[in-house]
Amino acid sequence: MNTPRLETQRLILRRFEEEDIGALFLLLKDKEVNTFLPWFPAKSTEETWDFYNNRVAVQYKKEQGCFYAICLKEDNVPLGYIKAEADDSHDFGYALRKEFWHRGIVTEAGEAVVEQLKKEGLPYITATHDRNNPRSGGVMRRLGMRYQYSYEEQWQPKNFPVVFRMYQLNFDGEASWVYRKYWDLYDVHYIEEIESPYTVCCKT
Repeated sequence: MNTPRLETQRLILRRFEEEDIGALFLLLKDKEVNTFLPWFPAKSTEETWDFYNNRVAVQYKKEQGCFYAICLKEDNVPLGYIKAEADDSHDFGYALRKEFWHRGIVTEAGEAVVEQLKKEGLPYITATHDRNNPRSGGVMRRLGMRYQYSYEEQWQPKNFPVVFRMYQLNFDGEASWVYRKYWDLYDVHYIEEIESPYTVCCKT
């Protein structure tokens, strides 16, 4: 069973429950938080229920992947999420209500989730961030992820071009192996000089 309860110094990481819909709506409706997320802000609790049923609860039925509510120990109320997809990307993502930004919460949660995914035998995780959101890349680096390449896509459903930076962390000892799906899928792709000691992949 995926998404087991975890605890860190400040946080409880657990599954979302139906009674968390109100807290989830606070996160999903915020336009600033939504800027770099791959869906539009939620406009109602009904849309939040759709998100819960179609993006969260379905993860709990899969063998791999996870979808954690990030909660402070003091009240156990979700203030964000952190997840890894069950498909072959094992895409790692996160969001946090803006009043909790810049407190190291996502990094603290991410460290615990990465360790759990390692224990569960996941071979690797990937993560992408919009080039205009470099703080997200900072979180990825703090979690031990390495920049591999950048690519441009017509981002859906928002339908505008975005340059994404792809990061990866391998757990299986195959340090040089790179997840090439986005490199191969999109015509515009290249390696930027971001972390030159760690750029290891993908010349055509």
